[in-house]
Amino acid sequence: MSSGSDHVYMARAIRLAERGRYTTHPNPRVGCVLVKGDEIVGEGYHRRAGEPHAERNAIAVAGARAEGSTAYITLEPCCHHGRTPPCTEGLIEAGVTRVVAAMEDPNPQVAGKGMAQLQQAGITVEAGLMQLQAEALNPGFIKRMRHGKPYVRCKLAMSLDGRTAMASGESKWITSSAARHDVHLLRARSSAILTGISTVLADDASMNVRLTSQELGLDEGLQTPHPVRVVLDPQLEMSPAAKMLALPGKTLVLGSDDHPQRTAALEAAGAEVVLVPPRDDVLDLTAVMAQLTARELHEVMLESGAVLAGAMLEQQLIDELVIYVAPHIMGDGARGLFHLPGLEKMEDRLELDVTDLRQVGEEIRITARPLYRQ
Repeated sequence: MSSGSDHVYMARAIRLAERGRYTTHPNPRVGCVLVKGDEIVGEGYHRRAGEPHAERNAIAVAGARAEGSTAYITLEPCCHHGRTPPCTEGLIEAGVTRVVAAMEDPNPQVAGKGMAQLQQAGITVEAGLMQLQAEALNPGFIKRMRHGKPYVRCKLAMSLDGRTAMASGESKWITSSAARHDVHLLRARSSAILTGISTVLADDASMNVRLTSQELGLDEGLQTPHPVRVVLDPQLEMSPAAKMLALPGKTLVLGSDDHPQRTAALEAAGAEVVLVPPRDDVLDLTAVMAQLTARELHEVMLESGAVLAGAMLEQQLIDELVIYVAPHIMGDGARGLFHLPGLEKMEDRLELDVTDLRQVGEEIRITARPLYRQ
């Protein structure tokens, strides 16, 4: 049975894991604390893919003091060889006698096997302590492993009367600099930023993270991440001179119609062009999600206009809405938040579960989960 001190040490491990929120992709964010005689003898977190995992970093700090310790880990230790050796072997070799994991690893390569391996080595194992908090660290990794789909977070900004742009399309800037800074933090934690060609053509959007490593609070040696930019462009209308193609990071253009000359021009400018099946004269969004999943782009930020956002919502592909409400009125002629023509009666409404509500600069930020009808 878990004690109060167990919760304290696991909470510490969760805080450590959060330090990797911007840099571990495509790996999960994991923290580990080693405790011996009510003293923390070692701790660590997974900094980035290809580097040692949290457990091995904690063991390296503890050295010989790891023997006889309890390990508090936010995710079940891995037991397979990847770019780094199994963490279960490291814990066994270090002489750890008890392992408390917040949750089982949903990766089929692990999925309970890590805990079983530790038990076979005579280590006492427990799981489930602060599981909800641990799951919140890795929504994209967990959804991809459990359901084979990315976790989609849709960012929107609107006026107090629910408008996102003037009738002319002008929308710069609806929100304050504080809200825009907050958006870049959301971008930084994402594997990919998804938008439609209309946004690119209208704004020549950059879709990048414009914060330094210091502004992100990254530890020494970690750099500002560059999420993959994904543009849905059925007719491959994107210009090879688009601003984003000259920026660091990858740009993936998903089209449906084969235009060899346009494809060649975009690829020469640095984009990767992939054709996916169409659906009702637009891209098949299910096929788009499959493309992202196959590339391990499991935490996706959707930044688009009302049409694409509405289509994603209608097809139940959005997991979380982050809406910034600015303190001004834009009037009846301005554009709305979603294009959802099928909602005609009160009973058609889509309900939301508001999970967070706070002020960011001048704006109110609403975080909500759509409650889809099954």
